Amino acid sequence: MSIKQEISLDSTPETVFKVLTSAQEFAAATGAPAEISSEEGGAFSCFGGQITGRQIKLVPNQTIVQAWRAGPWEDSVYSIVKFNIKKSGTTTNVSLEHSGFPEGGEEHLEAGWHKMYWEPLKAYLT
Repeated sequence: MSIKQEISLDSTPETVFKVLTSAQEFAAATGAPAEISSEEGGAFSCFGGQITGRQIKLVPNQTIVQAWRAGPWEDSVYSIVKFNIKKSGTTTNVSLEHSGFPEGGEEHLEAGWHKMYWEPLKAYLT
């Protein structure tokens, strides 16, 4: 099971990467508390702790790979989230792949990416 989504944002890859890896920028974009390490192996917490995990791989302005979990999941359960960021003309395309989440979570997670990430980012970067 995996979720694949793609979004085009009116921004640069540098700005998109910064918003996704900076607690201050992410909180400003989403309006929710965040603590995000910008270093590989560092921890992150978004939406007041509803989402937590670790930065597995960070390639500046290109790739973010996270061990990612939602608060209600069992403590030992993590999924993998990959963001691929690429410039496309005057916009930036972000491709998301989210895999390894608990069975039955796909519909909720798929809607959550749009509501909690893409819609706020579009509004913030416009």
